[in-house]
Amino acid sequence: MRSDANDTPDTAGTTEAARTAQVAVVVIGYNDRTHVGDAVRSALAQGPAVAEVVAVDDCSTDGSAELLGRLAAEEPRLRVVRLGVNSGGCGSPRNAGIDAVTAPYVMFLDSDDVLPPGAVDALLAASTGAHAEVASGLCVRRELPSGREQPWQAPLYTARTVLARPAQRPRLVHDTLCVNKLYRTGFLREHGIRFPEGRFLYEDIVFTARVLAAGPRIALVPDRVYVWHVRRSAEQLSLSLNREHIDNWKARVEACALAYDILLGAGQKELARAARAKFLDHEVRMYARELGLRDADYRRAWWTHTREYLARYDAADWELNPSAPGRVLARVVMESPEPRDLPRLRELAARPARLLPPYARTPDGVPVWSADLPQVTLTPFLTRPIGVLPLAVDAELLPRGRASLLRLRLHELYGRVAEAGPLEVDVVWQSRDDERTRGRTTVPLTPSGARNDTRAGSESGVNTAAVSWSAELPVDLAALGAGTWDLRLTLRFADGAQRDVTAHALTGAGRPVRRAVPSARHGVLLVQPYATHSGALAIRVATGVRGVLRVVRGRLRRLLH
Repeated sequence: MRSDANDTPDTAGTTEAARTAQVAVVVIGYNDRTHVGDAVRSALAQGPAVAEVVAVDDCSTDGSAELLGRLAAEEPRLRVVRLGVNSGGCGSPRNAGIDAVTAPYVMFLDSDDVLPPGAVDALLAASTGAHAEVASGLCVRRELPSGREQPWQAPLYTARTVLARPAQRPRLVHDTLCVNKLYRTGFLREHGIRFPEGRFLYEDIVFTARVLAAGPRIALVPDRVYVWHVRRSAEQLSLSLNREHIDNWKARVEACALAYDILLGAGQKELARAARAKFLDHEVRMYARELGLRDADYRRAWWTHTREYLARYDAADWELNPSAPGRVLARVVMESPEPRDLPRLRELAARPARLLPPYARTPDGVPVWSADLPQVTLTPFLTRPIGVLPLAVDAELLPRGRASLLRLRLHELYGRVAEAGPLEVDVVWQSRDDERTRGRTTVPLTPSGARNDTRAGSESGVNTAAVSWSAELPVDLAALGAGTWDLRLTLRFADGAQRDVTAHALTGAGRPVRRAVPSARHGVLLVQPYATHSGALAIRVATGVRGVLRVVRGRLRRLLH
């Protein structure tokens, strides 16, 4: 891991401090007998720095408490606290853990996650060395069963840093996890910092706001300190992953609104503003990407509830980072009584953002969202460097027997693309199951000219000059092999700039269609180009007769269900 000695105080002697028994790890669980033992063992394996592990069982009925009891009988550092009634959430068991610990430092661990080796030592050394009430490190999201990992809020954890107060780093409001942090127990108790009780979704958001509102000294470390397991195929999704009901969105809005009130009430105005900005660029974008998966009733309810909350924003809230995609997306919602332009909003909500045509202007030439919504200006977008603009590339995959064909088309964006001078595009396919990449190649981008369409004219306010750049290249699907593959592109420009993008899928619009194509290597391939929930192009490939039969059998089982 990288570190920056200039940002770190003298930590001589902190290694010895980290080895003394000073930390309590609170492990919470409910009906998770399959995983809770691994979580507890990962906490105990941290070594002598862990004075105690407090396992709080939220009135499980699957034998979790009995399993924990057997482990405690063999391990003197493990204590089990069993709640008499299930709380329905994560807040009450964590509060019970805070009340039960006796060590001077505490951290939290969920029953289906683990602490990586050295996590406690790294956080304790940082906290004691900097005399910090809170130490925070890198969390990684590990997708299971593939094992693919993605860092959480990585920009906060590039170097060892000590902050005298949270307002020095407003981005802290983006890291709403409570589990990748070590807290001085006395600090939490002195300020009465607790989690919301009972069935309160997104309790982390509120707890983190209470921590930041108290103005602690914070130490940040680049070390990996928490592994967050994401099991999307589980029979029972975690509370944070189960977003298909409108109550989930209402709970998230409630938590974000409460966090804002907490920070503002504590005089942390800059952090409060940052929290409102985060709501637009994280929460609104994440749920907007999924609106196409929901029914009409959900969409209307989401739209109405979001507008009601956004009505609380004042001018200063909107002015903070006005060029962010979430700002434009939220403005469209605010200015429209009913859901509209959902496919286009989905593309803007993607990461990285894509702004699809049509590209409208007012009669004065001001870039706007659409001719009938001229109050939503796009001007702030166009002040950004080409390397962060929401560029749109269409992609279509044509599966064929010998060599499948990938067609790409880069759209102009109010003259900014032509100004930068597109030269070429790097193309690579990345496995959804692991970190493998295939088919990396670079192809030139060819201008396809301009088209002047006078049918719409100035009455529509749409700029119909359709300058674009295109590329075609063969795709060896057999070389990709079985699995799910995401298309990743890097656009390169004459001025030296580059932009990493995903492509808007033209293939697979509507109901994706599987196609069998002959293969010299595998005999046969079953190929399904499709659009992800954020509109990007991806493909599923099954190889050989056995692979094809597995897909067919799975499809039949789902139909019979």
